[in-house]
Amino acid sequence: MFFDFFEQHAALILAGAQELSAMVGAAENIEASARRIKEIEHEADSLTHRCVETLHKTLITPFDSDQIHRLITVMDDVIDFIEAAAERICLYRLTVMTPEVRDLADVVERSGAAVLALCQGLRKLREPESILRICVDINRLENEGDAILRRAVARLFDQETNPVTIIKWKEIYEHLESAVDRCEDIANIVEGVVLEHA
Repeated sequence: MFFDFFEQHAALILAGAQELSAMVGAAENIEASARRIKEIEHEADSLTHRCVETLHKTLITPFDSDQIHRLITVMDDVIDFIEAAAERICLYRLTVMTPEVRDLADVVERSGAAVLALCQGLRKLREPESILRICVDINRLENEGDAILRRAVARLFDQETNPVTIIKWKEIYEHLESAVDRCEDIANIVEGVVLEHA
């Protein structure tokens, strides 16, 4: 039951990340993409509430109930950050995308795909090697996201003269990098679960 919640939520994270990549890739139908991501975020919220509700009513869980609660909550944070970035792109009427926002969106999408693979692997806690490999991949993606953020902010301050534009893009970049950070948090939680059950 909880594995279903995790997998469904991870699928929503990936769907949101893919929609975001399409949004910044084409820089078309921005409002429609932002609306779709908002819908995905609402679905994820609903799933999180159902999972937490089920957790409170369940005596025997597949692993520690605190870890289950932390995992689903951090997963919800990922989609929240994706939605926050998409909303601001729409709100600020940004129609010309930067190479860095595309790169960060790509890292978010690859991290989302890795989180889905991780959640599918949770059903096989007795086979830790493949799960731990994905955790390492997610850690590498988080490092990649950090590097892109540093480069993006440096370029903003170096090349952009409008302070309002700097503030807008910096906020969007930081939301996307935070989404990747939360994916690493998910990997850390799962790694703890796997090591306890190996």
